[in-house]
Amino acid sequence: QVQLVESGGGSVRTGGSLRLSCVASGRTRSIGDMAWYRQAPEKQRELVGTITSGGTTNYADFMKDRFTISRDRNTMYLQLNNLKPGDTAVYYCHAKVQPTIEYSFDVWGQGTQVTVSS
Repeated sequence: QVQLVESGGGSVRTGGSLRLSCVASGRTRSIGDMAWYRQAPEKQRELVGTITSGGTTNYADFMKDRFTISRDRNTMYLQLNNLKPGDTAVYYCHAKVQPTIEYSFDVWGQGTQVTVSS
């Protein structure tokens, strides 16, 4: 009932910028909090930041000075600035979907690759 599709990834040089998008479709009114995650090769998936349905954001401390999350009704964005090689990862969109008061579930996008070269 909810699908997420990320886009905007690509290859950039150190110091470059990218703007990732996550477009939600389906029963988007059931979407609550959303988040961006990333997973580098051979590493655990880690949280980049979250944004509530009211627009309140929270970031990992080591990311908040360079990354910015925003959202409108159906789309969440991640602005990546001053990128470093360590930011190379697949970036995933996540949403908490709560169609009823008793039930909620997680929805993930397919991911978009960000590659930062030296």
